[in-house]
Amino acid sequence: MWFGGGAFRASTSTGSGLITNATAFVRHFSRKRAENLRKINPKVSFPEANSIARDLYDVVKQHGPLTISNTWVQAKDSGLSGLNSKTHMKIMLKWMRGRKMLKLFPNQVGSTKKFLLCSLPEDPEVTEFRTSSAVKVQNRKPSVKRKKQKK
Repeated sequence: MWFGGGAFRASTSTGSGLITNATAFVRHFSRKRAENLRKINPKVSFPEANSIARDLYDVVKQHGPLTISNTWVQAKDSGLSGLNSKTHMKIMLKWMRGRKMLKLFPNQVGSTKKFLLCSLPEDPEVTEFRTSSAVKVQNRKPSVKRKKQKK
């Protein structure tokens, strides 16, 4: 096998070789897989895909964190050329995420999640948006038992 049995062979002196190799084995398989960019076909030529990606990046950067639907609306309003449909835009966004141009992060709204696209996760506007939306949402109602105990 590719690990050559080293993950299961203990060191003769201390016995800690098993733990070290097993830890490396677990760490290797717990890592997140990278996007396979060869499988994402942008359905246009490479130079055209780059120009569409730059335009989409500008739209997302200008209008802040956006959902996929809002990105489509903003792209249509800005007169973005080259996109054939909303499905084509989604493929392009996935291609851009694989190239680390965009970041998709979840935002908890009540019992559902909204996924938002942002241009750079280090933008101060994005971090401000994350903290402000997390404070506004209140999921739990005050307990009735606590009210009775206070009285």
